[in-house]
Amino acid sequence: MSQRVLFTADTHFGHQNIIRFCNRPFRDIDEHDEVLIANWNAAVRPGDVVWHLGDFGYRGDNARLAKNFDRLNGVKNLIIGNHDRPFVREKLPWNSVEHMADIVVDGRRLILSHYAMRVWPAMRRGVYMLFGHSHTNLAGNAQSCDVGVDAFQYRPVTLDEIRSHLDTLPPITFSDRDDEVFEPEVIPAPIDPNELDSDHGDGWKL
Repeated sequence: MSQRVLFTADTHFGHQNIIRFCNRPFRDIDEHDEVLIANWNAAVRPGDVVWHLGDFGYRGDNARLAKNFDRLNGVKNLIIGNHDRPFVREKLPWNSVEHMADIVVDGRRLILSHYAMRVWPAMRRGVYMLFGHSHTNLAGNAQSCDVGVDAFQYRPVTLDEIRSHLDTLPPITFSDRDDEVFEPEVIPAPIDPNELDSDHGDGWKL
């Protein structure tokens, strides 16, 4: 079978109060974590790639978080969320840890962040912006949505599933002129100290 790519966010493993805060349908944090692990492994095969868009765990003890992590299928990548403390970021064996990512899946360019963006690179060219953090409280549009577990039945989802959801959302409307390029532009920093703005020390001379 070919390797698939899936997305999720805001699992909040070990966080008892997330059940109350987000009205999650679980008796306690033990049931919460067990159901999320079972749902994850039903959706994700061992060789699949998963992008977790932040807030993997919160307030749980480190041993519990590590055990939960080890039980989850897939090659796991973290986009750092506001609740991902140093143990989650630095001690769990993620394949990668980033604040943001710009990737291509099935020919579609994706911008990944824990936080939603109102604008993002090449959005006029059909680039998607996927986020977490909002726990379904922030409306998406035809190119951007919350991929957290509260939005998708407490499990990771494929890009095809995300596309089907985006098809139900309103389109983006633009009021400015189109001056974007599809590929990101690389602007080198000045290497000649004389090019720096002496009034601002480390600024650019305009």
